[in-house]
Amino acid sequence: MEPSVHSPIFTHQVVKAMRSLYPEELADRAWDNVGLLQENINPASGTVPPRVLLTNDLTPRVAEEAIKKQASVIVSYHPFIFRGLKSITLSDPHQLVVLRLAQANIAVYSPHTAADAVLGGVNDWLAGILRRLPGLASAPPIISVVQPTRGAPPPAGFEGAGYGRLAVLPAPVELEAVLQVYSAALGMRHIQVAQPRGFGGKVGSVAVCAGSGYSVLKDVEADLVLTGEVSHHDALRLTMLGRCVATVFHSNSERGFLREVLRPQLEGVLREEVEGVEVVVSEEDKDPFEIWEAR
Repeated sequence: MEPSVHSPIFTHQVVKAMRSLYPEELADRAWDNVGLLQENINPASGTVPPRVLLTNDLTPRVAEEAIKKQASVIVSYHPFIFRGLKSITLSDPHQLVVLRLAQANIAVYSPHTAADAVLGGVNDWLAGILRRLPGLASAPPIISVVQPTRGAPPPAGFEGAGYGRLAVLPAPVELEAVLQVYSAALGMRHIQVAQPRGFGGKVGSVAVCAGSGYSVLKDVEADLVLTGEVSHHDALRLTMLGRCVATVFHSNSERGFLREVLRPQLEGVLREEVEGVEVVVSEEDKDPFEIWEAR
């Protein structure tokens, strides 16, 4: 008879908590890979540290950080296993992560577009930054979903979920003021901006989508389109349609959500079942791009 192998109870508790917050049915399964991507094994002692490490991207440095901090589960917003693996070697950095985490007995869960789509998720957090504009505390923007979820209807309690958000401001605001609010919220000194010819300087509506949001926002009628990244030709098309475009680098449009929303949410749910649980945000995770002043 084959020996029985099980995952630690804590891994199941983390997966259950994540699915209760961000149901996997909301993810765009046409291309995305969400869920429990790497499992771990219940140790002989039967106990594992009740610690979760949150990260936007799972790199070798983040994996080593998780090992050093004795995390049992990593919640990686982006799926670190995205396409099929034909080998697992030390020469490929993604495959190396799989081996190191298996060696350290650490599981990995990814919510990705499920967290994008859910009401109160990544895109609502990104659109909600506009509420920090002076004078908008008492008259907040009206925020709506741009694109409904695909496939089966959302599960009960998650109706209305979808990708991207359109925020209509109570009155037009200077573009510079909007960019300053996002600069402060995302911890960025520079934001890349494309403006149409003859732009008047004020925006009354802002469409946002975390990550690479052009496919979601391309047909939205908004004065400003803000996303993580967009190609030259896509930005050119939007400006020819009379829209401003602002890009903040892919993961910068997502990472703050982990610290401000996901960490307290997940820790709160887990504390209902797990004593001494700890959810920490990676200190090694960062966007691969930075701005250099090369003069």
